[in-house]
Amino acid sequence: MAEAESAPHPPPTFLEVKCKSSGKTRRFAIGTDAGFALSLINRRLETDKPLALHIEAFKEGEEPIAFGPNSALVDYGHGWKLQTVMELDFDYAGVPKGEGFRPVTTRVSTVTSTGGSRPAKRVSKPEISFLYIGRIIIAFILIFVLGAIFTLALENLPRLILYIKSAM
Repeated sequence: MAEAESAPHPPPTFLEVKCKSSGKTRRFAIGTDAGFALSLINRRLETDKPLALHIEAFKEGEEPIAFGPNSALVDYGHGWKLQTVMELDFDYAGVPKGEGFRPVTTRVSTVTSTGGSRPAKRVSKPEISFLYIGRIIIAFILIFVLGAIFTLALENLPRLILYIKSAM
């Protein structure tokens, strides 16, 4: 029994990402797309909290490692933590605040979904109506009419040149 207690624990099969806006920690499977994790984190935020822009791995005294939307979340080892980066942490150029640049307010589009506490934004598709189809048919007719006019003009161009020469 003492042997079982002293055996090392297997590494966890999940990663923890701390949301700086809410202060909550969310767990994700190793290899989860950063974009998917970010959308889940933003979906669960209250409406008055700023949204997260991306996820980064950070360690005191080290340069942070940013995860793109299609990057797989990974654990970089002892001392490295995963956290979200908020729009309040960066100015318009993506440079951390406090490095000699004036902060600028930016707009971040919200992540929409069909579930969760925020209602999904519905993008209405344009309906195909008889007026729409009629306009397309008229455009085709105008294209063919212009083509016929130019064809007739080019076919009769030699006669026009001869007529102008004989008139002079």
